[in-house]
Amino acid sequence: MAFDAFNYTKIRGFAVPKSFRPAPLTDEAKEVLYGRITLPVAIAYMRFQGLDITVDGAEHMPVDGGAMVAVNHTGYFDFVYAGIPAFLNGRRLIRFMAKKEIFDNKYAGPLMRAMKHIEVDRLAGRGAYEEAVRRLRAGALVGIFPEATISRSFEIKEFKTGAARLADEAEVPLVPVTIFGSQRVWTKGRKKNLGRVNVPIWIRVGEPIRTTGDAAADTARLHDAMAEQLAALRADYIERYGDEPGAYWLPASLGGSAPTLEEADEMDEKERLERIAKRDAKLAREGKRPGGDGDAGDGTAPEPRER
Repeated sequence: MAFDAFNYTKIRGFAVPKSFRPAPLTDEAKEVLYGRITLPVAIAYMRFQGLDITVDGAEHMPVDGGAMVAVNHTGYFDFVYAGIPAFLNGRRLIRFMAKKEIFDNKYAGPLMRAMKHIEVDRLAGRGAYEEAVRRLRAGALVGIFPEATISRSFEIKEFKTGAARLADEAEVPLVPVTIFGSQRVWTKGRKKNLGRVNVPIWIRVGEPIRTTGDAAADTARLHDAMAEQLAALRADYIERYGDEPGAYWLPASLGGSAPTLEEADEMDEKERLERIAKRDAKLAREGKRPGGDGDAGDGTAPEPRER
């Protein structure tokens, strides 16, 4: 879906295909904190940064009913960018699954709860899983990063099965969302660029995927669909904006200096083990029992996004 300026227009400052017809405002648009304050402020900040944001496929975001929104993860602000397509289509709101540590923050915690995001405790994740299913059945859009952490390689990492299991149990579709360019604002291991950065970000929403009850097979289908979608998106991005050989924000497969997927996985594993050791040392000092490998003990909870 290469970019042709003639076929695009601007809606609320975002470039979208002229064929896109936004749905009428939904009841979620009436939510004061999230819909009327937080998102407009976030959009104003994006304009201040000079971000050139294009959105394809916003019509695939359900106007009513629940859906599991699966997003690739390359930057710390992906949860903001991933909400734009739903916002454009009826001003729907995505409730993201986020790790407990964010909710423990005295500033972020109250805000996250007020916006009805879902708290995930990696050591006792079943409660978050059940809450997500309840929300989905009630008609909410629930967001998750199936990779569980930021991909340093900017390739699609291996997926956890949580997204597929949640969608199947709640009987809602999986909506694949891919983003490219957000790593140029702030990503793992790089200096944050929170001022006027003037970089392009492209968001693409694919057609909803129905689950079959086979979590492994459904996860593989989702992974393949998102990998193919991201590959096409990156090609279009480079065709439109050009590339920078050796740039940190380009995957190694496209001539960038980002680590390969294998190298990135090794870095993630080393970091995970260091994090577990640090946590267990702290628990030991407090006279508490170490909590395992840092994942949900019963293996049923999906992994939350990492901040």
